Amino acid sequence: MKLVLLGSTGYHPNRRRHTACFCLPELGVVLDAGSGMFRLREQLVTDELDIFLTHAHLDHVLGLTFLFDVLHGRTMRRTTVHAEPAKLAAVREHLFSPLIFPVLPPCEFREIAPVTPLAQGGKLTTFPLEHPGGTLGFRLDWPDRSMAYVTDTVARPDAPYVEQIRGVDLLVHECYFADEHAEWAVKTGHSWTTAVAETARAAGVGRLVLVHVNPLDDRDDPVGVDVARKIFPRCELGRDEMVVEF
Repeated sequence: MKLVLLGSTGYHPNRRRHTACFCLPELGVVLDAGSGMFRLREQLVTDELDIFLTHAHLDHVLGLTFLFDVLHGRTMRRTTVHAEPAKLAAVREHLFSPLIFPVLPPCEFREIAPVTPLAQGGKLTTFPLEHPGGTLGFRLDWPDRSMAYVTDTVARPDAPYVEQIRGVDLLVHECYFADEHAEWAVKTGHSWTTAVAETARAAGVGRLVLVHVNPLDDRDDPVGVDVARKIFPRCELGRDEMVVEF
């Protein structure tokens, strides 16, 4: 199975990265709908599409306004946006306010379930994370593989969500700041390099991909991935349009 990173930064795009959006093309599943969502048009191969939102901050939802072009010329049986009720209400009231974006996209909005069945015998399980306004993490399981997506939270090896991600083959985890800015991470509800690596080690995951990095730093490596590898060797920095096989 493959995961395609359509957008790997946070807050706003920069010259090399778009904001959070990840897809499993074979399943028609998208995790978050940031500005990288426009790339979904090249990846979509199913006639059903499920978009799961962690929360409703703009860098995770603005790509919903791209759905007209993403789906242009396609015959879709269903396109569903899944999120917590308050987040769905915010998206519909504000993002799709007639004064901001006057026409609803061709999709339905559905309250996210604690467990949602996925194709190929899989399931997506949600769990709460700490972040201003509240957010969700996702664990995706199939009979022979698993992954988790954790973003917009402060990583800690003793965080409650560690049990929810324990033993997954692939962990995609935000790493907004390098270690020297750990104080800012705590203030803003985000993570830094060492804390993410320690969390991956504590959870016993197979592989770690760092995403949702700071867009102000557009170097090849804005977080110090070598620092993370000293703690958790099977770690790499995500980049836009990267394909992760798991």
